[in-house]
Amino acid sequence: MRIDAHQHFWRFDPAEYEWIDKSMAGLRRDFLPPDLQPLLEAAGFEACVAVQARQSVAETQFLLELADTYPFVIGVVGWVDLQAPDVERQLDATARHPKLVGVRHIVQAERDGFTQKAQFRRGIAALQRFGVAYDILIYARQFPETIDLVSAFPQQRFVLDHLGKPDIRGGAFDSWRKDLDRMAAFPNVNAKLSGLVTEADWRQWTAEALRPYFTAALDAFGADRLMIGSDWPVCTVAADYLTVMNLVRDAINECSAAEQDAILGGTAGRFWNLVETPSGNTIAERRT
Repeated sequence: MRIDAHQHFWRFDPAEYEWIDKSMAGLRRDFLPPDLQPLLEAAGFEACVAVQARQSVAETQFLLELADTYPFVIGVVGWVDLQAPDVERQLDATARHPKLVGVRHIVQAERDGFTQKAQFRRGIAALQRFGVAYDILIYARQFPETIDLVSAFPQQRFVLDHLGKPDIRGGAFDSWRKDLDRMAAFPNVNAKLSGLVTEADWRQWTAEALRPYFTAALDAFGADRLMIGSDWPVCTVAADYLTVMNLVRDAINECSAAEQDAILGGTAGRFWNLVETPSGNTIAERRT
């Protein structure tokens, strides 16, 4: 199964999605499954995983309701308050849903050192007990503290979004590459080939300029720990859906057929333990 492992849905509200500023005017509208489905199919993908875009239990419930309505939305990476005293109660309610595959906190918006907070780490420990994966969303400068977090939870499944958001626009590479290699040394960490066009110059990026980042990820993680993600509709500020997906396909075209299959869906299926039910629905089986 071909799986887009990272995209978003929302009903746009300027107060709820205040991060979508005037520079991203094209995102200031609703983006829902009927908008994505024809793009997904045209690109040759059968399924997707919807990822939270704001830190709200209500948004997580909204995404799970969409997943219930549209079978091609096979998973949701939602949000719970990992710092809350009742985080286990929240997880007990949310993680029961068979399409809840992971949780994400927008650490890139937090002050440096956030992942060192005891209450946040207590929440990560709760995820481990519930068998729920965690999506890492950071800027490259936050790699060192996040590597420390990962090292403290060797049994927790992590997936790195957007390869840690390297400063492609600023030409950063060497220090990012070293940190990526350090992160990849932990076997419980996977990564998404996603989000690079929006870290580059939105109007002047080239495939040639992005290729070293893809190559570094392949070298560091290997195909069995990488998964493709569009980051739609955010990607559309820099490129359309098909262009983004073909960018990854072109970057891995020298990989073996088995390696390409892994990146284009197999890794996501294994990482989230997605299984097909007798009814034909795909759900996540908990790993505890």
